[in-house]
Amino acid sequence: MTQLQTNPMLSAQDRFARNVTARLTEGSAALPHDISERLRIARMQALAHRKQVIMRSATVVASQGGGTAALTFGNQGDNDRPNWWTRFAAALPLVALVAGLLTIYVVQNDLRADELAEVDTALLTDDLPTVAYTDPGFVEFLKANRDTTSP
Repeated sequence: MTQLQTNPMLSAQDRFARNVTARLTEGSAALPHDISERLRIARMQALAHRKQVIMRSATVVASQGGGTAALTFGNQGDNDRPNWWTRFAAALPLVALVAGLLTIYVVQNDLRADELAEVDTALLTDDLPTVAYTDPGFVEFLKANRDTTSP
């Protein structure tokens, strides 16, 4: 077996294509010049077409059964298992979402605590208006506080 046939990084299609190319190259030595030129041009066109197909399939949204879609990153090998970089890229939006939600939660709690502190400070430092002393609800509040604080 040659090195091309045993290379595990090549897919089965690539290995087959390389084997066919090697056999055609071996047999092309006995061909007339005009035929070999046409074959060379056809090979160049096929390679150009292959490069275009590879560029288009680098990042594709592939439709799966059941009305779902998955973002794929080109050919992932014979077993189609995603590598660690693909898994990291898929988990990154979830991590960003959780971090954003935690940040919003912390900021909102800080703002709420600041607002409550401002209200409490304003109540404690302001003078009580005289109308509050004549309010019946205020008198009831004082009575209730006396009942709970006395032994």
